[in-house]
Amino acid sequence: MRCPLCNGDESRVVDSRDSEAGDAIRRRRECLSCERRYTTYERIEEVPLMVVKRDRGEEVFARQKLLNGLLRATEKRGIPLERLERAVDEIENDLRRVPGRLATTQMVGEAALRHLRDLDKVAYVRFASVYRQFEDIDEFQEELARLESSGPEAAYDEHLQRTAVGGLEQGEHQT
Repeated sequence: MRCPLCNGDESRVVDSRDSEAGDAIRRRRECLSCERRYTTYERIEEVPLMVVKRDRGEEVFARQKLLNGLLRATEKRGIPLERLERAVDEIENDLRRVPGRLATTQMVGEAALRHLRDLDKVAYVRFASVYRQFEDIDEFQEELARLESSGPEAAYDEHLQRTAVGGLEQGEHQT
């Protein structure tokens, strides 16, 4: 790093500490050429999280898009916004932990369903009806019956077995 004051290319670190926000390391440096001090910040460069859509196109993961879907599903259900934001954080963190694989919209949607199942069953069904694109009342009733008789985990597992979204089977991802 060059000195912003004299353009010298050698410096020494005088002091290092976490920034106040905790998202960077603040370093006080002293230029070895002009002996003046300046501050640098070191941050982790985050690689954007990419999501494979149903049409096999890719887009950057949109936190707000997921949060909006959760907000619509939980409308008038008394779920605090902080809890939904925490769910979005957990979903994003889980998707980032998948090593060397791209996330799919199916992975995002199913993760949202798992969180909604624990928060509110009505919100779960609302989200599922839009996400799974129920064509008629029979599909809606089938989902309710599976949810009621065998629990949401079985409904989730059965749904995965019945569908392959955009030609990607569960667990397979483009790289």
